[in-house]
Amino acid sequence: MELVRCASSFCLPYPRLFNLQNPALSSAGFPVAQNRINLGSDSGSGRGKGFVVEAREKGAEAETLVIEKPTKKVQRFEVSEGYPAPFGATLVDGGVNFAIFSGNAVSATLCLIGLSDLQKNRITEQFSLDPETNRTGDIWHVFLKGNFEDMLYAYRFDGPFCPHEGHYYNPSRVLVDPYAKAVVSRREFGVVGPDGNCWPQMAGMIPSLNDQFDWEGDLPLQYPQRDLIIYEMHVRGFTKDESSRTKYPGTYLGVVEKLDHLKELGVNCIELMPCHEFNELEYFKYNAVMGDHKVNFWGYSSISFFSPMMRYSTSGIRNCGRNAINEFKLLVREAHKRGLEVIMDVVFNHTAEGNERGPILSFRGIDNSVFYMLAPKGEFYNYSGCGNTFNCNHPVVRQFIVDCLKYWVTEMHIDGFRFDLASILTRASSLWDSANVYGINGDSITTGTPLSSPPLLDMISNDPILSGVKLIAEAWDCGGLYQVGMFPHWGIWSEWNGKYRDVVRQFIKGTDGFSGAFAECLCGSPNLYQKGGRKPWNSINFVCAHDGFTLADLVTYNKKNNTANGENNNDGENHNNSWNCGKEGEFASIFVKNLRKRQMRNFFLCLMISQGVPMVYMGDEYGHTKGGNNNTYCHDNYINYFSWVKKEESSNDFFRFCRLITKFRKECESLGLNDFPTSERLQWHGHMPGSPDWSDTSRFVAFTLRDEEKGEMYIAFNASHLPVMATLPDRPGYVWEPLVDTSKPAPFDFLSDDLPEREMVLKLYQPFLNYNIYPMLSYSSVLLLLKHDEREEHPSSSMGRK
Repeated sequence: MELVRCASSFCLPYPRLFNLQNPALSSAGFPVAQNRINLGSDSGSGRGKGFVVEAREKGAEAETLVIEKPTKKVQRFEVSEGYPAPFGATLVDGGVNFAIFSGNAVSATLCLIGLSDLQKNRITEQFSLDPETNRTGDIWHVFLKGNFEDMLYAYRFDGPFCPHEGHYYNPSRVLVDPYAKAVVSRREFGVVGPDGNCWPQMAGMIPSLNDQFDWEGDLPLQYPQRDLIIYEMHVRGFTKDESSRTKYPGTYLGVVEKLDHLKELGVNCIELMPCHEFNELEYFKYNAVMGDHKVNFWGYSSISFFSPMMRYSTSGIRNCGRNAINEFKLLVREAHKRGLEVIMDVVFNHTAEGNERGPILSFRGIDNSVFYMLAPKGEFYNYSGCGNTFNCNHPVVRQFIVDCLKYWVTEMHIDGFRFDLASILTRASSLWDSANVYGINGDSITTGTPLSSPPLLDMISNDPILSGVKLIAEAWDCGGLYQVGMFPHWGIWSEWNGKYRDVVRQFIKGTDGFSGAFAECLCGSPNLYQKGGRKPWNSINFVCAHDGFTLADLVTYNKKNNTANGENNNDGENHNNSWNCGKEGEFASIFVKNLRKRQMRNFFLCLMISQGVPMVYMGDEYGHTKGGNNNTYCHDNYINYFSWVKKEESSNDFFRFCRLITKFRKECESLGLNDFPTSERLQWHGHMPGSPDWSDTSRFVAFTLRDEEKGEMYIAFNASHLPVMATLPDRPGYVWEPLVDTSKPAPFDFLSDDLPEREMVLKLYQPFLNYNIYPMLSYSSVLLLLKHDEREEHPSSSMGRK
């Protein structure tokens, strides 16, 4: 198809921009504003020449759409050239300055859209920017004074539509500014727009002098990273279940209502799954298996990186999104009051615009060849597995990312970031060469090549603001790049330690050949981090996370059960290193169920006594099950909802165990070391003291650890199907006292000081402890503390002790 824009001095190959039978829809099926469009007007004048759009297919007569010039109307805004910085919409000199990058566009139009017009896909006012006066370099800008009440903004850009050259300019598209601080579209989560439209028009909030929030003196908590205990959570999933009994379920304010649960559990850092604006209806489709609709529940498909997710707020789009921003700030403020840091999961590896068949929402229509990593003929590299790859190390893109991160730290008081598929941040950008990226001459590098010193990570790591927050990398991507232990770090980056997860799962379920690797995990993975100059706290230890089995499912299913996703169980990971303890599924004998609880306690104890930073996944503290589904990205229902009823049922069982173990870790100086433990502090043991067994058939690992607060502790893991009689290290004048034994039912799995039967239980252990031995059942772990032997002062009480 050819398109000839007759009022222009150039002719370009476009696809059909308008469906002439239904002018409200473009050829791709996305909404186009129905008011008359004026692309040729003078800046702010409201007047301009009409033009003819003529679409011609080969062998067919031309179809013509005439867009009339608007009539002259009363001027509502004072318009001037504006400034090229800062990017976005900024209050200045009694008005608003608008600035946006687009290097390959030939024209730009600022669109103002009232809230009521947004719902009707209409533009309220528009201002064509003069390339001579409203453009500095590759930055388009304009300054407006006037009444912006209930007004939003967006842009149109014109230029070449040449996908094989990486350009997707389309003047009919109304585009979101990447720097918009709030993006407004639909009102409610999961509710389609007018006429069943899943992609209604979006626009950005215009700042106002009334944008105020009382932080009440909030300051960063600045915990040393070695002291963190992270809780990965989903904002909507945390309180959406009716059992939460919150006033505002599934929202930022709902989380605020339940923050005390996290205090009770003992964590001190929340890691929020994506809270940037995304479209949960991105793949809205009826799911016959569940009888509901599939949605993008997790949110790993950002539309705007500056805007919080509007539909996680109680106010939605009211007040042009300002209320939603304040609700997010309130969550952060209230978390800080309770001693909880807040980390955001950010997805700078791709956007919701997908591949060449995806929607044109923002970056693609502004300058596709800059914002995305492209092959020589315009194809999209897909290192993210989601259709496109953000061009992170391009100078413009990396500055955008740094600006975004700094905004969330300075304006929203965020304490750090977890970078999804962070290995993409290390890959060479499109058009890569040293002159382009560093401003120096040098050899060119192939697009996508992993870089040892990526410019983006260099900027973040040396930024005076960002270098002081928590920086966590998911050190792999979908292109096969796996960098756990090798991620460029500048001494400050941590990593999701996927190797810790895999090794711990293998050892605790009783797989041969993992005793040595398990011991490395307990020490903070020095095999991964010590050589590079990093510390134990650079390892974020986890057994379960949002993708994969929950802790309860890890001990209940050998195979994934993803039929609820409606994809014939073809999605999700097939290799989970799980063990069902003898029976697949939840319906099992009492013996199997007890073994599963024992294994859950083993995993949690291991997580909390390992050097490094432990991370707990939401719901694991009470044993949440997803029915064996290890890829629940599409479910806005009970599968992903935290069950507060189940939590209460577990309050005296597994939740109690988790709470007490977490509290114990925080009380110990030795379980959050700033460096890897040495032989002066830690000694390894086997069935006999000082004789560890690192053979391939060994399933027993034990060690003693000296702690300045607790004295000395003995910790042992028996992953064998056979019981073991462990001989304890002899400490004259002292006696070993059991604290944790995962083979015991609650409440005897943790002998807390307030347990009424504690003294009686300790007496039952005495015949073994008198001989410095301790019986361990199969698949169990223990923790004993060294106590001063008061019987030495009363010899009559120690009769029979050898």
